[in-house]
Amino acid sequence: MTRQSGPGLPWLLESMVQRIPRTRCAVLLASDGLVKAAYGTGTDTADALAAAASGLYSLSSALGTAMEDRGQVRQVVAEVGDTVVLVATGGAGTRLLVAAERGADPAVLGYEMAGLAKSVGNHLTTPVRQ
Repeated sequence: MTRQSGPGLPWLLESMVQRIPRTRCAVLLASDGLVKAAYGTGTDTADALAAAASGLYSLSSALGTAMEDRGQVRQVVAEVGDTVVLVATGGAGTRLLVAAERGADPAVLGYEMAGLAKSVGNHLTTPVRQ
């Protein structure tokens, strides 16, 4: 399933998912948890993943604050059953979630996610909602 709200976004996600072995899906979301684009998953699942990713990112930020570290969250990793999920900053106001099979290399996933964000970060931004 491919879903988009901006030009070329699903193509970028599709390319990343197909390039990284054992990767299942990718979801680009606004920081408030709304899906901007998705590849490899259905609409309902993309919505649920985006909401969960937004929550994980927010909790991680709160952990940093509790540890008196005001730095930006770079990456959150969760392993659930046979799935590894990574959530990272995708651009200003945007998060990127990638889900893969347990055997996928988290270092490679993180590297590819950071590369995508760095190379097309300006196109992945989400303006603050009024």
